[in-house]
Amino acid sequence: MNLYLFNPDTDLALADGHENYLSPASARRMAADLAVLPLWYAEDGAGVLAPSAYNADFVERMADSFPLGATLVTEPEVAGLVEARPCPWGWNPSVRRYLRKAGLPEESLPAAEDLQRWRGWASREQVAGILEKFQGIPHCVGESVNLRDVADCRAYAESCREGAVLKAPWSGSGKGLRWCRGAWTEETERWCARLLRRQGCVVASPWYAKVEDFAMEFVADGRGGMSFAGYSLFRINERGAYVGNWLLSDDGIERHLEQNLPCGLLPQVRESMRRELATRFPTYAGCLGVDMMVCRWADGYAVHPCVEVNLRMSMGMVAARLRRFLPEGDGCRAWFSVEHCPTPEALLARHAEDEAAFSPWRDGHSVSACCYWPLTPVTPASRYRAFVKVVPGKALLRSHTGPWR
Repeated sequence: MNLYLFNPDTDLALADGHENYLSPASARRMAADLAVLPLWYAEDGAGVLAPSAYNADFVERMADSFPLGATLVTEPEVAGLVEARPCPWGWNPSVRRYLRKAGLPEESLPAAEDLQRWRGWASREQVAGILEKFQGIPHCVGESVNLRDVADCRAYAESCREGAVLKAPWSGSGKGLRWCRGAWTEETERWCARLLRRQGCVVASPWYAKVEDFAMEFVADGRGGMSFAGYSLFRINERGAYVGNWLLSDDGIERHLEQNLPCGLLPQVRESMRRELATRFPTYAGCLGVDMMVCRWADGYAVHPCVEVNLRMSMGMVAARLRRFLPEGDGCRAWFSVEHCPTPEALLARHAEDEAAFSPWRDGHSVSACCYWPLTPVTPASRYRAFVKVVPGKALLRSHTGPWR
């Protein structure tokens, strides 16, 4: 049995690097609120590790409407599972320690030296080397440099005419990013100095005039095999944090992106990236996604083929797996989102608004209707929710917070 676990703090845990890492309260809240999210991407016969409170009733209700093949597994049941294969959102020393204490045998877990190697591979420092492999492909652009001195950070930022983006090697969604568009400031200098002390590097790149965010999702088998698993067409907010995905087919996403790109470019980038990832990460096993973008360049458009690599499960991969629950064809558009509210009362109100405004999703009924489909329970303590909304029509509606806000 594959045993899935949603641990969204994995990038923060990688930045820390220690098995005794304790994530911030917000990350623990997100993990608790969205604990059953793997239910929607796990295969038949798998288990999803989550508390039974609130989740058990929710899973039972969802199983009445969707062909869900995974079951809920609580922490006390872990030790009794025979030959369970853990599948966390992402690997790090902290989650390895947690699963070992929960009762999984040592041989079912990656070795400590493997995790250390994967941590290095998950760093944004990898981007510079990957981008070098795409320099000869027409309509591909992108630069990334690894800086290890504050003076170099300032010199690089001031050399970028349109501005620069400074990044931590490891950070969570929307965290560890700093935009430098204008004069270098003392605050930016302190930020760089602090990051260099903690992580030893500042990853920098020019600012690009982005038109679309998208990603390519892959699955590695741990023996050098790398397979393409789907496209992801997503939105982030002004701080760089994830907002949501459109649940389009791979052909639909490719057609949408190729409105601004030469025909055949995306398949070329996809195959080149697949080969590069297989060479660069030969022993990694699991999901990984490469964030990319379409940007304005010269008199047209170009692809930035590697903004960053997520060596873990991703919301883009969740979106790809969610498509199997939707009807085929172009009669509707679906939006998958993860939303945070500052208080449980605010989240409950948003949830109630959507239940009142949209029809409930039942067995893929009536795609002409506007449907609301919660993927996780919304409880009196929740501050996060994951959901899908379906509306008729073919247009992609644009908004920082999703198509229906």
